[in-house]
Amino acid sequence: MASTAARRIRRGIFIGVGALVILGIGLYGPVTLVGPLPPATATVIDATGTLTPPAPPTLPSTGASGITADGATSVLATAGITDPVPLGGTTKVITALVVLDAKPMLAGEQGASIVITPADYADYIAYISQSTRAVSFIAGETWTQRDMLQAMLMGSSNNHADALAAWAFGSTDAYVDAANAWLTKNGFSGTTVVDATGLSSNSVGTASDLTRIAQLAFANPVISEIIAQPAVTVNGGRYVNNLAIYLPDKGVTGLSLSYTDQAGLCFLYKAEVTVAATTVSLYGAMLREPDYDTLNGDMTTLLTSAAANLKPTTVVTAGDVFVHYTTAWGQSADGVAVAGDSRMLWATTPVTHTVAAAPVTTALGGTSAGTATFDLPGGPLTVALKLSNALSDPGPLWRLTNPVPVIQSFVDSRAGSSDAPGSVAPSGPAPSPATPGANAPATGAAATGAAATPAVGGSATPAG
Repeated sequence: MASTAARRIRRGIFIGVGALVILGIGLYGPVTLVGPLPPATATVIDATGTLTPPAPPTLPSTGASGITADGATSVLATAGITDPVPLGGTTKVITALVVLDAKPMLAGEQGASIVITPADYADYIAYISQSTRAVSFIAGETWTQRDMLQAMLMGSSNNHADALAAWAFGSTDAYVDAANAWLTKNGFSGTTVVDATGLSSNSVGTASDLTRIAQLAFANPVISEIIAQPAVTVNGGRYVNNLAIYLPDKGVTGLSLSYTDQAGLCFLYKAEVTVAATTVSLYGAMLREPDYDTLNGDMTTLLTSAAANLKPTTVVTAGDVFVHYTTAWGQSADGVAVAGDSRMLWATTPVTHTVAAAPVTTALGGTSAGTATFDLPGGPLTVALKLSNALSDPGPLWRLTNPVPVIQSFVDSRAGSSDAPGSVAPSGPAPSPATPGANAPATGAAATGAAATPAVGGSATPAG
């Protein structure tokens, strides 16, 4: 009896162990053979030092100056005095921008009707008695907003600046408050005005601010249309020359050219430079220039150096490696740029880039591998990445002999599916090659790297 009982116990143990083995094999085989594989490890490649753009154009050491280019969101270079300096007649450009912000009009339109008041006429008499720039008007006349802006911007008319400011805001004092609020709102922290004309030495600004203000003014369709005219006839047949014209034969469009004893010569401008069959617009400010000979020499040097230094700089070349993938089973592939791109850059600050590597397990060559985004002066450039070659399944032998990573991936996949039922990781071909301003994807490994970047004479003129 005892031996029979022992045999029964042993038989039960064998059956139990056998059942566990059979169950284990039944689960182990499917999990390891058809379960998900662990994702490849993505390592971002450091690309420091791949960009070597030229130096910015030569700015004068005298006075205060700055320069930027089309599409840039910041000043690319400054030189000379960094503190705020008197603005002279360039203040009227601020007046135009602030008035148009409060009283908008379309290019080609005449705008609102403005009646000249006795106070406006009294200002005109005062300005001509002081030999400052003024275009005539008389009390009771009705001027269009466009004619007022043309007299102020082209003729640098001080009485028109005051009259426009008082019309738009009720008084020149109210205008000053509004103008300084506008300057603060738009990030021009180094600039403050106390009048609409710039005749006061207390209307001051930095070359950096005035460079961006010039760029902003040329982007305004009304201002750019007005300042492009060589001369114009305004209310009552009054003929107004464009006093901002300077070096037009060198591709320069003047926005404001003025002189006061406190501010010296001040010039805001746009210059067009042709490089590699591409025309690039530069915007700049030169403040506190001592005389016309100096201004002429400084502008000539700047334009010559800009044409020589500004050239297309390769930001990325098709096939450049930005991320390296390695799998647990020994395969590897690179995330490479789908296409190349070059831009007009100056070496002012390092150009940084961010890599967003797409998660990859097994995939065909050419599958999307994420993006590389370059922070350029004119805005971000996003370049698509693709796999350089395929990452394939390692096969049953590796799966059966490496159960730990496979089972762990299986467990992770089950946990992920319970957290987000129905979610499926996207896969497919790489997106379009390069997209300026595109956002990087939200998924995948991200890392950043840095790359070394992106003649007229004159006589004495009336003040202002």
